[in-house]
Amino acid sequence: MKIVRFQNVSKTYTAGDHVQKALSDVDLELDEGRFVVILGPSGAGKSTFLNLLGGLDNPSGGQIIVDGTDISTLSGDELADYRASKVGFIFQSYNLIPTLTVFENISLVNEIAPDHLDTNELLAEVGLSDHSHQFPHELSGGEQQRVSICRALAKNPKILLCDEPTGALDSETGVVVLRLLLKMARDYGKTIIIVTHNQNIAKMADVVIRIRSGKVTSVEEQPAPLAVDEVDW
Repeated sequence: MKIVRFQNVSKTYTAGDHVQKALSDVDLELDEGRFVVILGPSGAGKSTFLNLLGGLDNPSGGQIIVDGTDISTLSGDELADYRASKVGFIFQSYNLIPTLTVFENISLVNEIAPDHLDTNELLAEVGLSDHSHQFPHELSGGEQQRVSICRALAKNPKILLCDEPTGALDSETGVVVLRLLLKMARDYGKTIIIVTHNQNIAKMADVVIRIRSGKVTSVEEQPAPLAVDEVDW
């Protein structure tokens, strides 16, 4: 099933007399439950792609259809509902609230997501059950990133959008996080989309998308992606 369709999508930013085309005429389709990696140099348009798909920004032209809904036509309130129910966000910075415990940071989304998952079950899934009453500063970087993944998953979204999710982690901890993200795709049917500069992560992907100068230059299907442990980190 096609869960994402970009149809002739463009995004232009204007500052005074300067016009920058961040994305240009992007056509793209992604199947549900795939592990997708987006590669490209800084300024290529990767983050713009994520922001548009996440409903954080609106396209200047074209259609973005997610799970049958054209999100490019939604109002501000409708986009808020879309972000609350359809997509989870994972960033390089963990964005945890320092005054809340691990359990409380994850449970925050229960107020906006009617189909939310159980916090204790999520913590058990990522091996953090014993840390539920700790605060973010008491955790390692990898543990904090796993909490941020739990928070994103708690909404029970169909799509997880990840912007350099291992960028602040050492390679060993990054592998733990990537293994967890891959499990979400393989075992739970989540569509995982990762923006990264790390070419090694692409070796694990079902689909590798390359973006340069605002254009999708290639979409490569990998019928036999490597397992996390097969990649030379």
